[in-house]
Amino acid sequence: METKKYEEALHQLDEIVQKMERNEYGIDELAEQLKKAKELIKLCKDQLTKIDGDIKKILEEDK
Repeated sequence: METKKYEEALHQLDEIVQKMERNEYGIDELAEQLKKAKELIKLCKDQLTKIDGDIKKILEEDK
């Protein structure tokens, strides 16, 4: 998966969830979209973890 910004990944994830809630996916496409959603969730989580670490470093520098 190419590098995406957090906001872009979150937007794509939101679109997938909305379509799932409206039953817009057939069974084969549903499996593919679930896989994509899992990748997007991991990407968002990894980016949040990195940013959290960066913020903690910045705050520690000020002490």
